[in-house]
Amino acid sequence: MQPSDRMRALPRRARVMIMVTVALIALLVIGPRLVVGYTDWLWFGEVGYRRVWGTVLVTRLILFTAVTLLVGAVIFAAVVWAYRSRPLFAASGANTAKDPVERYREVVSRRPRSFTVGIALLLALPFGLHAQASWETVQLFLHGGAFGTVDAEFGYDVGFYVFDLPFYRLILAWLFIAVFLALLIGLGTHYLFGGIRLAPSKDHVIEVSRPARIQLAVFAGTFIALKAASYWLDRYSLLWSGRKEPTFTGAGYTDINAVLPARLIMVAIAVLCAVAFFAAIAVRDLRIPAMATALLVLSAILVGGIYPALIEQFSVRPNAADRESPYIERNIAATRQAYGIGPDRVDYLDYPGVGTRPPRDIPADVTTIANARLLDPTVLSRTFTQQQQLKNFYGFPEHLNIDRYTIDGQLTDYIVAARELSPNSLSGNQTQWINRHTVYTHGNGFIAAPANRVNAAVRDVAGQSASSDSGYPVYAVSDIASQVGGDQVIPVEQPRIYFGEVIAQADPDYAIVGGPEGAPPREYDTDTAQYTYTGTGGVPVGSWVNRLAFAARYGERNILFSGAIGSESKIIFNRDPAARVEHVAPWLTTDSNPYPAVVGGRIVWIVDGYTTAAHYPYSQVGSLAEPVVNDTGRTLAREEVSYVRNSVKATVDAYDGTVTLYQVDENDPVLGTWMKVFPGTVQPPTAIPTELRAHFRYPEDLFRLQRDLLAKYHVDDPREFFTTNAFWSVPSDPTADTGGEQPPYYVLVGDAGTAAPSFRLTSAMVGFNREFLSAYLSVHSDPENYGRIDILRLPTDTQTQGPRQTQNSMISDTRVASERTLLERSNRIYYANLLTLPIADGGILYVEPVFTERLTNTPNSSTFPQLARVLVSYREPGTGGVRIGYAPTLAEALDQVFGTGTGAVATAPGGDATKPPPTGGQPPAPPHRAPRPPRRRRHRTS
Repeated sequence: MQPSDRMRALPRRARVMIMVTVALIALLVIGPRLVVGYTDWLWFGEVGYRRVWGTVLVTRLILFTAVTLLVGAVIFAAVVWAYRSRPLFAASGANTAKDPVERYREVVSRRPRSFTVGIALLLALPFGLHAQASWETVQLFLHGGAFGTVDAEFGYDVGFYVFDLPFYRLILAWLFIAVFLALLIGLGTHYLFGGIRLAPSKDHVIEVSRPARIQLAVFAGTFIALKAASYWLDRYSLLWSGRKEPTFTGAGYTDINAVLPARLIMVAIAVLCAVAFFAAIAVRDLRIPAMATALLVLSAILVGGIYPALIEQFSVRPNAADRESPYIERNIAATRQAYGIGPDRVDYLDYPGVGTRPPRDIPADVTTIANARLLDPTVLSRTFTQQQQLKNFYGFPEHLNIDRYTIDGQLTDYIVAARELSPNSLSGNQTQWINRHTVYTHGNGFIAAPANRVNAAVRDVAGQSASSDSGYPVYAVSDIASQVGGDQVIPVEQPRIYFGEVIAQADPDYAIVGGPEGAPPREYDTDTAQYTYTGTGGVPVGSWVNRLAFAARYGERNILFSGAIGSESKIIFNRDPAARVEHVAPWLTTDSNPYPAVVGGRIVWIVDGYTTAAHYPYSQVGSLAEPVVNDTGRTLAREEVSYVRNSVKATVDAYDGTVTLYQVDENDPVLGTWMKVFPGTVQPPTAIPTELRAHFRYPEDLFRLQRDLLAKYHVDDPREFFTTNAFWSVPSDPTADTGGEQPPYYVLVGDAGTAAPSFRLTSAMVGFNREFLSAYLSVHSDPENYGRIDILRLPTDTQTQGPRQTQNSMISDTRVASERTLLERSNRIYYANLLTLPIADGGILYVEPVFTERLTNTPNSSTFPQLARVLVSYREPGTGGVRIGYAPTLAEALDQVFGTGTGAVATAPGGDATKPPPTGGQPPAPPHRAPRPPRRRRHRTS
């Protein structure tokens, strides 16, 4: 019986079952995407950014369709071409009795159109799905403009490299894929239908029909022509070449004088090779394209690889400083421009490192000392939790934040935090679905504590019997209770918090507020009152369609059947402030540290947004994110950038979740492009409220990146840059057991001109592979000077101690060492932020608070850090020795170093509240000069 006789039409029932099965599979695959898409559409409507959602979706769909059709059409054309030009014997079925592919040929011949379309779509769909993720590249190309700066080699505007070139490479990549797949599919089709076959004669092993030769020559020639275009575009990628890393990024001498000419030669050879393939259409001899291909491969090895290596080895390395100087100069200029660390934003000042005047005689120093920060936001989270948590289901983030407020006319920096709902802290019956998602829905209150004071000094640090209530922050609380019966130092009209960092740690992250019409309030507010949400946030879930959609999204049937959900109910989700900003502005990179602020009587989260570019010609590569080590000990890859601007400040209302984007850099061409893509999404600078602008901080992630670059790119001379002897280093963190770089610190310092307090982000810098202080960086956060970076440069032969040397000197002091021995018997010791403060008209003051935490073996007992001592260090003028102060208060420690009177400035308005009353002329303790012990690892328990 022939195969055709065995083929029977499927029964109707079988066809129906197959269709139903296919439909169910499609529903399982597509259904979740439709649910997420619909609920996201509702969410974007809630926050008022549905146009962003629509623009991104349409761009993705167009890109998916275009690439799928492109790849599918080329593959379809290749199959049709091969099928229609098949040999007659294949069409007639003659001489195929021993053909191994005859059975497959017959199956395909029965439904050639179905197989052709099916193969094209099957191969094209994955590439279309992958291509839609490149929507940002397409939109940047369509709306990108000029940077106003040209590259030093080709003379093109930087916008060509940021906006245009990535799109050209993207198009070229998909053409490569389409043509390569068409070549393979065409080859297979010709073999299937006999256009290419194993010849029975001994003279020829493989026979290729003329139509097959023509088709393969066309596709192979096209592929090589695309390779020529790739070589042409590869010339531009030399401008961010990593050949010279870690010295510098960009094209060096070898790249410009060897690799670039080699690329042009390769373009010419690739064009000749493509012509040779096209010539095979008319010339039967296939040796011509074969020889051309061999020439292309050989040239790639010799011209593209060996020749540049020889130039690098014998011409560049023996004279590297001279050869690379012009290109290092390009790298310095481009890096400064790309990261905003050029002379238009950075001021360099020479600084001796040794004081010349008493700090109490300098008005700016009086301000600096009075505002010296004693509370460390990285230490105090558990202290805030124990003293201000109120309920087990409230909580604070692991690291608190620093901001400043003007109270009674006095600017003071505060440790701030929002008392958020902590869903992961719910226990027992609180974790039931109805309680977790409809009762415990929000946090309560804004907590702030002046950063330069505590409630009382800890005197009996060893026994602690008399100081159990000392050394703690002085809280200013704005919550529901203070709203009703207390004075609010920082007035808050709506203290309820539905959106925050801690709230968003829940999985799944949603709350359902409101209920059936006329139902009593359900949400926990206080022990005696319930509450019903009245804000604009949240997506209505009163309709069965929306309830079904969210039940499917979260896999939770209670959303469908719970009687707590009624016509007035809304679901609040996507509650993390940074995530909300990333959703409405997917083109932004958000800072890792959003912080709460009270603006206009409302609690808002302030989120810094960055615009970035991956390839800025000659700019050094960097990363905004700190290195992340996974559980296996491997460092995860970080997103690398070569251009960054903090162009957007975003706010997220803690009560209703409103997201507002503000433009803070009008000269950023990347932001200008995205504002064209999404018009109306970013508010102009004139729309920023004055009160909000007063709370803008210079972001830590950007400053970390800039200080890493300034460690090298403060050097002007390219030859000196090459030798690295003038480089700086970020000091290691002397207060952390795990090492790593010292973090930057927010401080209030006195302005040198006006003596008014200035809020800045600061960092010490040490010499390259040295521990002595080399520079001091500070960037302004005040509205009038926002973003200006001041760099105090110490002499190259300075002997001013850096942070680690200072730490070793302080803990080696005899008083510190002896008391530490007593403390470690019953306490954990935390060495907090080691602040570096320029004072005394040229000197450096180090201030380090010391926190202790009582150790206990009592089950369920709660202990938490308290400020126990203050360490200060100052280099003595003249002798060069180091004076160490160690006392319960900053004022006493300063008096030990500078003599009676200096400590009094710490009791100025906003100063050290722990300073004891005057003792009636008691002489100060004699200054202590620290020994110079060998460096050793400092023990710290945590």
